[in-house]
Amino acid sequence: MLERISGSLLDPESLYLRDDALFHSPELRGLNLVMGFTGFADAGHVVRQITAELLDTLDSEMVAEFDADQLIDYRTRRPQISFVEDHLQDYQAPRLALYRLVDGLGSPFLLLAGFEPDLQWERFARAVVGIVEELDVNLVTWIHSIPMPVPHTRPVGVTVHGNRPDLIEGISVWKPTVEVPAAVGHVLELRLTEASRNVAGYVMHVPHYLAEAEYPTAAVAGLEYLGAATSLMLPADRLREAGRDVGRQIAEQIEASADVQQVVSRLETRYDENAEGTVRRSLLADENDQLPNADDLGAAVEAYLARKEPGE
Repeated sequence: MLERISGSLLDPESLYLRDDALFHSPELRGLNLVMGFTGFADAGHVVRQITAELLDTLDSEMVAEFDADQLIDYRTRRPQISFVEDHLQDYQAPRLALYRLVDGLGSPFLLLAGFEPDLQWERFARAVVGIVEELDVNLVTWIHSIPMPVPHTRPVGVTVHGNRPDLIEGISVWKPTVEVPAAVGHVLELRLTEASRNVAGYVMHVPHYLAEAEYPTAAVAGLEYLGAATSLMLPADRLREAGRDVGRQIAEQIEASADVQQVVSRLETRYDENAEGTVRRSLLADENDQLPNADDLGAAVEAYLARKEPGE
């Protein structure tokens, strides 16, 4: 049962309800935490697709839920509700919660997902840092996406930031020095770094002409980066198939427009010129820069199955 943490009005712990029995379980200690917030710069709806896929596909249980009434501006971001002939139904209340999930190989991890808070960012950040410290989270990773002048015909780019050089060096395709509008994930990364907690953020680069539509290909790439950083097997098959369907639709639209073909061609030329001579490291590679082959992946699955009890 979820119970409110006691404290004053501005106590960060009073921002959320939590399942005390689950929260104090030893199984929650030392896990990795993945974060994704919707509502800001979610180009290609990458964050929404990733968090929905994780929650829809993997076994999950809620650990804590944040109080939306304290964190969201309803008049700026109005929830949806259905009017059916003569009555209302299906009110889509905003939710921001912490979940315990289990990946494809039985490894547990934490997911903090939902709307980006409109209000009380610092109080929210203190609450999250407190949870990370209390649960002794091993690594915090978070994902977001931005529109970029890149072609969809090239690999999805990423910019990585944080305080883990082993997860950053040689990965980013774009390393600017620039002022950008802050997101709550940025504030969390700063406060986690100040608290000496491991954190890495992944910015997926979505072709600017696809930023307003769902772009599953970038969501698949995001899942692969998150999985590699946290050593988790995250589900991507459904999004990968959706990406193939979207790819066919994009190809048909481009084929029908000479102007669009020219735009994509110019982006390809620019991309190839900038990428020439650049070698990027893959987080999927081992210490010898070797990617796992089918036998390696098969052995990992067999090792997991061998640990399972009969009948599970």
